[in-house]
Formats: sequence, C-alpha cells, structure tokens
Amino acid sequence: MIHIRKRLVLEQVLLAGLLWSACARLPTRTLPAALPPATDSLALPDGHTARHFLAMTRSVSVKDYFPFIDSVVAVYHTQVDYPLTEHVLVHANPWIIDTLVRTDYYHQRDQGRFVYDQRSMPVLTPGDTLHIPSEAEALAIQQQLNQTVLDVNIPEFKLSVLVADSVQHSFPVRVGQNRQKFLATAGRIVDLRTPVGNGKIVRIERDPYFVDPASGEPFSTTERDDGRHTQMPQIPWLEPEINGLRYGTLIHPTTNPSTLDQAYSNGCVGTPEGAAWIIYYHAPVGTPVRFRYDVEVVDEQGDTLRLKDIYRRPTETKFRSGGVSAARAPGSDFLRDHHPTHCR
Repeated sequence: MIHIRKRLVLEQVLLAGLLWSACARLPTRTLPAALPPATDSLALPDGHTARHFLAMTRSVSVKDYFPFIDSVVAVYHTQVDYPLTEHVLVHANPWIIDTLVRTDYYHQRDQGRFVYDQRSMPVLTPGDTLHIPSEAEALAIQQQLNQTVLDVNIPEFKLSVLVADSVQHSFPVRVGQNRQKFLATAGRIVDLRTPVGNGKIVRIERDPYFVDPASGEPFSTTERDDGRHTQMPQIPWLEPEINGLRYGTLIHPTTNPSTLDQAYSNGCVGTPEGAAWIIYYHAPVGTPVRFRYDVEVVDEQGDTLRLKDIYRRPTETKFRSGGVSAARAPGSDFLRDHHPTHCR
C-alpha cells in the first residue's frame, strides 16, 4: 500500500512538472476541501511560491460557465492571501477569453459551422487546466484593471479599451440614431442619441433577458445578417452611469454586425459579439467610461481627419433618459429589460 501511494504521488508530480516545468517538491499550502465537481486539483511550487491548478474533468458550456467560474472563486477566495475575483482569475487564464471570443456566431460561420444555440457551446473541456494566480500575479492583474478606461468616440463609431492611457483594444460599434421615437418599454417618446459625458460601469447583466423596445414584447431568437435564425447568445451587458445619470444606454453585443459603424441603435453602444467578451473582462463594476463626441481625430499616420457630424450638435450633452436598445429580433435591434431601468 505504501508503494502504491508513493507511485501515485510521483506520477502526479511528474505530470505537473511536465506541464509547468516546475520542481518536484510539493507545496505546504492546504488545498480547498470542496472543489467544483468538474475539476481535480494539482499543486506545484513556482520558485518559493505555491501555485495551484484545477484540471477539468468534464465540459462546461456557455450556459454553465458563470456558475462554474463563480464556484471556483467561492472555493479559493478564502484560501489565498489576496482578493480573488472572476476578472482576476480569468485574466490569469487568458485562453478562456480567447475561447469565449470564438463563440461569436460569425467566427463560427467563417469556420464552416452553423451554431443555433451559442449557450450549448463548450468553454472548458476535459484536459483544460485552470491556473490559480499567485498573490503577485493577482495584484499585477488588479493594478491593470484599476488603470482601465472604456473610451467611446460616438462619431467615430469606435470603442477603445485603454490601460494606463495606452490603447489595448479597439472595436467598431454602432451608436444611437439622431432622432426621437416612441418606445413601449419607456412608455413615451425618447431621444435615441447616445449621451455624451464621463461616468463608470454601475451594473453588469451576465444573463440578459431580451425585449423588443418598440412593442415591449420579449424575444429569444434573432435573424442574422445571413438571413438565418438562431437563439440569442448569452454574452454580458454593461450599464454605465454617465454624468451621474443612468440613461439606460448599455454597452452590449449586436447579432447584426452589418449595423456597426452606423448611428443605428436606440441609444446603446453595440459591439461585435466576440469583442463584447473582451470588453466585459476589462470592465468590472466601477471601471471609468468616457462617451465623447470628437469630430476631429488623428489617424495612425498622424493626419487629422474630420468625421461626419452625425448628430449635428457636437457640444450637445443633454439627453432624456429612459430609452431602450435593441438585435434584429424578427426585425429590430438588440434589447434587454431585466431590471426596472431600460436598455437603449
């Protein structure tokens, strides 16, 4: 029995050593007693710092992804010497973000695959290994998150993710139309223009509920740009507060990328599906947001360009609140109304 136990320990150390090129002395930190049911635990030292890994033993789909990640955080946050959050954990495993980005309907279509229900797609599979970051790694990730700003230039139809004033990502977006419209979800005529100002992310909806703003009717399917119908994807929506007000203008994915680079929405900032995952994982609650209206921009060559003045009022910052947004759900643009405040 002693020989069998020694052999099992040796095999675990050798396997983990091959995976992470670490030495063979086991760490002294106690592993959590209740791991999520989809994982086994591996632990190896990295220099003088214990590193923990969770080896996946079953698949986790988009539908089950957030409950699973939450369970990992819940197990480990009392076992480590720093605040472990979902965002810190996933940034320590950036391949997860890459996998989520690839659930984009149009990416899958370009690979020759038709996905009717994105929620059923696997995010984590047997053999995947989650790294639980060390304190130094976690603090470095959190410092970057603390220095992150979401910047939207409305007439440029661009959302940029800035870290320490350096652009890390830029994505095309659609913004609100330059008109007013009656929306049943608001119960009145609302200004559809995307508001201008500074603020922060105040709420995140990880499992949106979709409502057509014009009719107030819920929906669960969408017509894609290629004319095919699918289930609405599960991708987080972000609600910013702008100038101290919650206009209901959300940052969320659109299922119709043909509408990007346009003043098309009912006020929301619409992004590509894959981009929405990157934005979400750079913008926890409290992340600063800038919605600006700069019609003069400098391009990559250093030349100054003058953009079309889509609202014809570049200094206008007063917008009425209470609007809602929309995805083409038989025939509209993207919307959720999961809480009393409305999306535009």
